[in-house]
Amino acid sequence: MRPSISVLGTGGTIASTQDATGTAPSKQSEELVTAVPQLEEYAELTVREVIQRPSFTMDLEAIEKLRNAVHDEVEGGADGIVVTHGTDTMEESAYLLDMTLDSDTPVVFTGAQRSADEVSADGPANLLTAVRVLTDERIRESGGVYIAFDEELHSARDVTKRHTHALDTFSSPDKGPIAVLTRDAVRLYRSPGSYSATFEEFAVSATVRTVQSGLGVGPVQLEEAIEAGVDGIVLEGTGLGNTTSSLGDAVEQALAEGISVVVTSRCYAGSTAPVYGTAGGGQTLASHGAVHADDLPTHKARLKLQLVLSQNDESSGVRESFESTYE
Repeated sequence: MRPSISVLGTGGTIASTQDATGTAPSKQSEELVTAVPQLEEYAELTVREVIQRPSFTMDLEAIEKLRNAVHDEVEGGADGIVVTHGTDTMEESAYLLDMTLDSDTPVVFTGAQRSADEVSADGPANLLTAVRVLTDERIRESGGVYIAFDEELHSARDVTKRHTHALDTFSSPDKGPIAVLTRDAVRLYRSPGSYSATFEEFAVSATVRTVQSGLGVGPVQLEEAIEAGVDGIVLEGTGLGNTTSSLGDAVEQALAEGISVVVTSRCYAGSTAPVYGTAGGGQTLASHGAVHADDLPTHKARLKLQLVLSQNDESSGVRESFESTYE
């Protein structure tokens, strides 16, 4: 028996075409699905347009609307959900849903690097990949949120867009894909399911700023964040999670003001670690009270910190959430 799969459209390059003003979403999701007749061999499909925009214009309101649409389809009996989405912020949308969905029904994001009217557009193949992975009972029974792209399936927590235009743009540094598709099978390489922290509500009201360290970077951006009265700061350090001396001093000030500080690394792979004890070193930052984010990249740490601070009055909740487990 074929599974029942709902396709939820949000726009992105997969739904875009080009005209004199540039490339923009113009195709409805129903058009995208009917353009790939092979989909019907694998599942019974329903299609729903949620929003239509490029992913670089996505906001929290749009993702909450998408989350509600997912809940509606699950309540309606869907065995799995496919979300078509732009690639620029796909990993953030997927991770945010993975942390806030209270459902065991798997959700698979997919999209395209080439617009629908380009030569060798990759949208149809990626859409077929997303539907095919949801025919696998092991994935349907495990839940979680994923990205399916170029015949690979990645967990929302670990995946990142590594290239501006390559068709195999998505990868999971250090971890690898959950599964790879062959012509006739879904081959699992990691256990499917969610690898993300779980939050009871979609509450992201806290204000969080991101600040980057680098050669010669001073404390101005961090001091401006303190003056603005933000709730939290994600500080993207270098290497294992180190910053310039002046930024390190400003971190101590931020923490004294009651502002939570989470330290990430600008490195593509690997985890942070409090090692160096000099001014701005990771160990010094930790001694001030900053929390290291393990291998979570800056853009995902920002979303997680927003959720933590929006739903937890205790500052200890930040440390517990980021340091307790791999999530």
